[in-house]
Amino acid sequence: MRKIIHIDMDAFFASIEQRDNEEYRGKPLAVGYSGERGVVAAASYEARKYGVRSAMSSKLAQQKCPELIFAPSRFEVYKKVSQQIRDIFFQYTDLVEPLSLDEAFLDVTQNHKNMEFAMDIAKEIKEKILLETSLTASAGVSFNKFLAKIASDYNKPNGLFIITPQKSEKFIEKLTIEKFFGIGKKTAEKMHRLGINTGWDLKQKTEEELINWFGKIGKQYYLNARGKDNREVNPNRIRKSVGAENTFMYDTDSLPKLYKELGIIAQEVIQRVKKSSFKGKTVTLKIKYSDFKLISKSKTHITYINEYTLLYKIALELLSEVELYNKVRLIGLSIKNSKIKTEQFIKEGYQFKIPFKEFK
Repeated sequence: MRKIIHIDMDAFFASIEQRDNEEYRGKPLAVGYSGERGVVAAASYEARKYGVRSAMSSKLAQQKCPELIFAPSRFEVYKKVSQQIRDIFFQYTDLVEPLSLDEAFLDVTQNHKNMEFAMDIAKEIKEKILLETSLTASAGVSFNKFLAKIASDYNKPNGLFIITPQKSEKFIEKLTIEKFFGIGKKTAEKMHRLGINTGWDLKQKTEEELINWFGKIGKQYYLNARGKDNREVNPNRIRKSVGAENTFMYDTDSLPKLYKELGIIAQEVIQRVKKSSFKGKTVTLKIKYSDFKLISKSKTHITYINEYTLLYKIALELLSEVELYNKVRLIGLSIKNSKIKTEQFIKEGYQFKIPFKEFK
């Protein structure tokens, strides 16, 4: 029986800004750009009370909360604090699997301090994070990753929740489907149409039914409904792709402007490729029109793409294949490792969050 902890920092970016700026404390705060095309990268708990959420447009956020304060993002600071927190994790185990800057799984079945109970380790980690960073974290403790992830979100902020094998079955049965790790908004809507509203409802469906409705991931839903998750905490996670994108301040159909923006984005992508030593051959161009229609074009090169000139050349070729029937709202580029199969990532549960970046 494994002992798994999931640590999730509370409103990480916003909490750092409130920690470092006294005038932000206790006030509704959003990290991001407040302009017409701005997006909320993170929201404080004071802002969340008004319905402000990350990935929400700044315009909508301001409508929900007129008193909302915007703070520019400082990703170098967030990365530095994230490393501080990660160093704390390694005091207890080498089996640390980061999901993003603000969350990670830890396998403490065997731990450096020979502590018997994962709950005690989680308490100590939370205390050390608070002492060293003045930030709070929520922790979930269970016998697999699926349940540990759900548990960390159960008593936020500054929470600690344990799901034992004895109470896991009843806990899952009462859980609303939206609380299941890995089930997004669209999948939840489809499940509601199928009469699946809770873990108990999901448990009544056969594995064949779920695979028929949702594809291969249906098997994972079948297992999760029964509290089963055999994925190991993997400290050597594989990056699937590297990319960057920009939402324009104003929609445009100007080719010179699109060419220029592609150049800026290509430079950003190559910087990320070199920084992470990523290897990929498949380039994907992403276009979102002003009517919100989204299209993509891809091309696989014969060699790995790690130079700006090559990436920009391929990006322009892909853009030439796009019909500009409407003005463009967003443009993006990514490089993918075409050797890695999507099924592998579904099976292993890999999930990557590319840091939000503002382009001006």
